[in-house]
Amino acid sequence: QLRLVESGGGLVQPGGSLRLSCAASGTPVDNYAIGWFRQAPGKEREGVSCITRGDWTDYGTSVKGRFTISRDTAKNTVYLQMSSLEPEDTAVYYCAATVPALACGFRARLYGSWGQGTQVTVSS
Repeated sequence: QLRLVESGGGLVQPGGSLRLSCAASGTPVDNYAIGWFRQAPGKEREGVSCITRGDWTDYGTSVKGRFTISRDTAKNTVYLQMSSLEPEDTAVYYCAATVPALACGFRARLYGSWGQGTQVTVSS
């Protein structure tokens, strides 16, 4: 059974960078498309980025050009490199898995496996 564990969150100043990791265990991450979502207090869950087995990627409008998603199949891990961070990026970030592996999007209800989340706080 697939298990996802996020790490890499923390406190960063505006304009800074962080790299989040989503480590998969129990099954190869290539069996899934992986999405990153985030949820800030009082706001709905928002799709941030996703990547398919063929490395097709998509990004939410608010992060396009600042965030980069990638996968390392040898490490069974998906990464989210976040740059030029803004206070509005403050949220709990979750990774999630969906099938089929060759398609992804930002409808959270289509993702069946979720990690526990990692907090990202952007503040001076």
